[in-house]
Amino acid sequence: MSLPPEKASELKQIIHNHLIKMNIHAKIRDVLAETVREDLDPGHSSLSEEDFLRALQCRGIVDDVMKDLHFSKHLTLPYYCSVSNYCISVLPANMDPARRYLYLQVLGGKAFLEHLQEPEPLPGQVCSTFTLYLHFRNQRFHSKPVPCACEPDLQEGFLLEIHREGLGDGSKMADATTMLSICDPVHLVLIKRDTSSETTLVSSYFLDWRTVLSSPSGKTSVAVELLGVGSECKVTAGVLNMSLDLYPPLSEILSPDIITTQQSLERQKTAEKERLFLVYAKQWWREFLEIRQANQSKLVKIFAQDENGVNRPVCSYVRVLRAGRLLESPRQAARFVSLLGLEKAPVVGGGGAGKQEQWCSLLAFLCRNKGDCEDHATLLCSLLLGFGLDAYVCVGTKPKSLAHTWVMTRGTDSTITFWESLTAHRYLHQAIDPDAPPLAPQPRPSYPYRTIGCVFNHRSFLANCQPSDAVELCSFDFHNQSQWKAMSEEAVGSVCSPGSTTSLPPLPPLCGPSLEPSAASNQLELELRYLVVEHRKDLGLATVWDDHLSYVLSSALAAYELERCTGTSCGNEEFQDAVRRAVPDGHTFKGFPIHFLHHNARRAFATCLRSPFCDEIVCCRGDHVRLAVRVRVFAYPESACAVWVMFACKYRSVL
Repeated sequence: MSLPPEKASELKQIIHNHLIKMNIHAKIRDVLAETVREDLDPGHSSLSEEDFLRALQCRGIVDDVMKDLHFSKHLTLPYYCSVSNYCISVLPANMDPARRYLYLQVLGGKAFLEHLQEPEPLPGQVCSTFTLYLHFRNQRFHSKPVPCACEPDLQEGFLLEIHREGLGDGSKMADATTMLSICDPVHLVLIKRDTSSETTLVSSYFLDWRTVLSSPSGKTSVAVELLGVGSECKVTAGVLNMSLDLYPPLSEILSPDIITTQQSLERQKTAEKERLFLVYAKQWWREFLEIRQANQSKLVKIFAQDENGVNRPVCSYVRVLRAGRLLESPRQAARFVSLLGLEKAPVVGGGGAGKQEQWCSLLAFLCRNKGDCEDHATLLCSLLLGFGLDAYVCVGTKPKSLAHTWVMTRGTDSTITFWESLTAHRYLHQAIDPDAPPLAPQPRPSYPYRTIGCVFNHRSFLANCQPSDAVELCSFDFHNQSQWKAMSEEAVGSVCSPGSTTSLPPLPPLCGPSLEPSAASNQLELELRYLVVEHRKDLGLATVWDDHLSYVLSSALAAYELERCTGTSCGNEEFQDAVRRAVPDGHTFKGFPIHFLHHNARRAFATCLRSPFCDEIVCCRGDHVRLAVRVRVFAYPESACAVWVMFACKYRSVL
């Protein structure tokens, strides 16, 4: 097993320190003197290296060194050191001897032909990078970013714990038969990040790790062919070389035929369940069309393609997702989802007509940090279900008949609330009574939705069979079979419930924020100050900062984010009072707040200057001009962040 150079140096240093502590040099000198005095014959003129090593071994010096040489979890070196016949082999650390582990090593990539002409990056040069993300049984990891190349230098090791199923077997280590029944794959997602920090999903691959169960040494090597995504899902993106190591090794291995047979049985079982569901869905669809002629034009979506071009029932994209301590309320969950970027699946050719359908698996969506409205809606629905709400994904249209998805929750008092996953806005639905007298007051819809064809979650799928699919006329009484045609929950559960089929991607947990808010805020603010100074210098203007005014702007930025989260505005009175105190009589104050989903200073500053209001502040001319800028970065799970920037200036008014 290979050891990174920096870890090899650290290991050498630890061994060196240990030998000094044992005073090994004095012991060697004593053994050498004794060997020369006792064992050297008068006919010999020199002592060979073999003679000396044999003398050290006979006197127990080697045994003493190896007996006292231990590595434990608290050391910074993330490897154990085991000794066998005086040869050191390095194993992954942080291993509980009562548990079974899979050590997955990425040993480099090759055949990434899209980057065949990629020049070798110079030291310190910003370049596009690859990052590999993994998910296995509630564990998530990612590699260090490496420069994009035809043969990217992806060298990384991941220690995956193979959890045991069921309760009451905490002291029992999983044997080969038990692990054979664990069909959860290792989900690999490869992300490319360009020089402007834009991310692209390169590949999404599900690795069946169980081939290692037939290896006598507990180790096997695999070459993983990564396919592209979307319209390129049949094209090879590249190859990753990997090794799989099982710790501790199995006492009894399985034959390859047993593993192949198990995999074949799982595929057959999944294929049969999917076939039966397809037969049921076709019959259900025929019955839906027979209800009324207008149903043919309604937007009812039963299946959707994922990033690998696989057709899956839409209900399988929604799961009950609990965020632990990362999100505190449903509204904060909506804010988090809205901070993930919007990007429609790219289409190669086609003149821009229509759009490529691609509903992403949750891991691919989170790693890319952006996706289409369907990805946002299914994630928000999953989080709202985790908070105990009765949530559904709605499929319908916006103005100009543009297809759209959003989320709906039903209260215990029959209140219907729409959640826009792209903005975190909430709308109360009040149905219009078409039979009311012409002059009777009717509610005016505030939501941007026009029609609704179907709703679904992880258990239910219901199609709208009301005379009109206009949202403002719809009733959401799902128990009324004359208004909503429901699929059998048993049929939906047969292919969409967790563990029902091996083709469903496992649900990854959310990861904590990747940013430290205070440090990120300070860094971005310093960079923006530098850019303002340079910009004003080009205009022949001096720059004087007012640090107190900059600090006063903080309360406004905090209030803006709180309003986005809760929909409630607060703190404005205190901010206005503080500004009045900070701006002397006879002076004018101007402020410009703006919101970003990234923390790239140059991109943010260029965007700000496109606004005439901000440009007027940054390029302010006058008497006694003082500038201020304040940045607040609010970190959310994954790599999502809300960045608020406020530029301000004050100057003496001259008539």
